[in-house]
Parts: sequence; structure tokens; C-alpha cells
Amino acid sequence: MKHIRILVWILCACFVSLARGQQPASNPLNNWSEFHRTNMTRNNPYENVINPGNVGNLTVKWRNNGAFLDSSAAVVNGVVYVGSGNDHNVYALDARTGAALWSFPTCCPVHSSPAVANGVVYFGGNDGNVYALNAGTGALVWSYFTGNATSSSPAVLNGVVYVGGIDGNVYALTASGGALLWKYTTGNSVSSSPAVANGLVYVGSTDNNVYALNAATGALEWSYTTGNLVRESSPAVANGVVYVGSFDGNLYALNGRTGARLWSFFATNWVYSSPAVLNGVVYAASISNYVFAVNARTGKLLWSTPTGSTVFSSPAVANGVVYVGSDDASVYALSAATGKVLWSYGTGGAVVSSPAVANGVVYVASEDGTFYAFSLK
Repeated sequence: MKHIRILVWILCACFVSLARGQQPASNPLNNWSEFHRTNMTRNNPYENVINPGNVGNLTVKWRNNGAFLDSSAAVVNGVVYVGSGNDHNVYALDARTGAALWSFPTCCPVHSSPAVANGVVYFGGNDGNVYALNAGTGALVWSYFTGNATSSSPAVLNGVVYVGGIDGNVYALTASGGALLWKYTTGNSVSSSPAVANGLVYVGSTDNNVYALNAATGALEWSYTTGNLVRESSPAVANGVVYVGSFDGNLYALNGRTGARLWSFFATNWVYSSPAVLNGVVYAASISNYVFAVNARTGKLLWSTPTGSTVFSSPAVANGVVYVGSDDASVYALSAATGKVLWSYGTGGAVVSSPAVANGVVYVASEDGTFYAFSLK
């Protein structure tokens, strides 16, 4: 009977905790394990602590003055992984306190955002290497030399690491050992980060094209030519549609199987950042200072919200809130429904880094040399 009473007490306590919207500190479903997140849409459907009603109460949980610049974080099982463009290290930080758990040095800036899968951290370095590190210790597992800088952020699926290189190639490497499975050569550099869905790898190139490659073989399935560079903007894939921005000022929606254009939305200037997609809405930004939302099916503008400067940061969406950084040195939280500014925080430098949201915390780096974690008061 005593054991039954204890069990009932535990169940009741768990129910109360869930009812209050508290999440486990390292709920694996709530991980933000790579730039696109594993759903390839930069949204976290499991976040339920921060919402439009309380996001205005965000405050600094901790900050780490680790010389971070524009790399975006991966958050996995209570650890934050992020690269530095200043001191050239990749860091593992305690998600509760911000304390450094380990760091791995490279010779050059790290703009690539880490991806974490099966206890291994993958990232590209400006020294031309793709690295795999032990997530617990930071020890080198393997490295693969591409021949030029690698600022693209890896996507990892089914034991394969997909990443683009400034040498113009898209690479598929074995996740376990870094062996080359295939590479596909585009007409110019690839700093866009691949998205993998439905057996295809989608990626942009500064040769103005968006590519769809067979994930198993690297064979070209289709390409779509935009009016200018497809640079850092990385495809998001939802419901069989590929969404991606171009320096021609357009956000495109392409049929994922054929590459046929479904619609385009003119954002007046470069769409440098990567779109996020959730519940039939695409969220994106342009360097004309605006964050905007369009209908995912039609491309019709739903709202646009100005910031004080250009926006290179890519939006992240969670629980009715859109998070994004701006060169006006601020991080913003906007209503996903209306675009209304619900909260903002001024850092000491431009916020090019793209936010990650996991377990009731927003993580983002600033060019003031600080990595920030924001949570509710």
C-alpha cells in the first residue's frame, strides 16, 4: 500500500508540473539539434513554456563571453554547442549555467552551426575541414578536408552528413567515419545549408541555383535558377514544398519533386536569411530591415514588421512566437499571428546568429562577443 501511495504522489506531482507548463531540463523531443532542426523547418513544436502571453517576461538566464559571432547553436540533452568566428573554437556549454564544458580549437573562424546526432558534433570550419567531435568530451572523432572553407551547416540523417563547401561541392560523408559517399559539383560556392527530406537533399548555390540531389547517390533530380545568388539562405521543406530565398529579393516556393515554381514573393531586397515554416505560414526576413510572414500555399503577405537595421538572422518559431536577430543589435520576439513585437533585448553588437529555442530557453549569439540564454523570470 505504501508503494501505491508513493506512486500516486509521483503521478500527481508530474501532472501538476505538466499542468504548469514546466518541461524536463533535457526533454529529447525538445532538442534543437541542427540549424534547420530535424524537421527541416526551423520550428520547435514541443516548446510549451514560452508563449505570446509571457514572452515579454524573458530575461537573461546567463551569458558567456566566449567571443561568439554568427554561428547558431545546437541544444541537445542539456548541452549547448556553438562555434566562434573570433577565437576559432567550438564550445560545449552547460545549458543551465552557461559554463564551458569543453572547447575544440581550429585555426580559423567557425561560422558553421553545429549539428549533433548520436553523441557526435558535426560542423564545418573555415580551414576547409568538416569535423566530427565526441559530444561528451570534445575529442576529435574524424575530419574530412574539402579543399576550401566550409561555412555551411551540416544536416545529419540516417548515418550520413550532408554539407556544402566554398569549393562549390555538396558532400555526403559517412557519419561514423567521414568517408566520402558522393559529392556534387555546382557552378559556384555553397554556403547554404542542406535540407534533407523525402530522399532528396535541397541546397542553394551562389551560381543562382537551388538544387535537389538524390540523397543516396548525389544524382541531380532538378535545379531551379533564381535571378541572383542563393547564398546563406537555406531551404526549408514542408508538405512537399521547398521554401528558399535569393539575392534577387524573392522568397520562392518550389515543388519538392519537380522544382516547378509554385509562387514567389518579392521582399524588395536580398533574402539572406533562411525561412521557417509552421502551420501553413512561412516566416522570413530580408536586408530591407523587415521580418515578414506569407501564406505557405499562396505566397500572400500576412504581415511584415520592421527592425532598426538589416536582418541576416534566420527566424525560429515556437509556440506562437517568432524569434529573430537584427543588425540593430537586438533580439526580437514577434507574435507569429500578427507580427507584433512582444519583446526585444538590446545587445552590444549586431545579431547575425539565428536563435534556437528549447526547453523554455532562447539561445543566440551576438557580435558583442557574447552568447546569451534567455528564459522567463
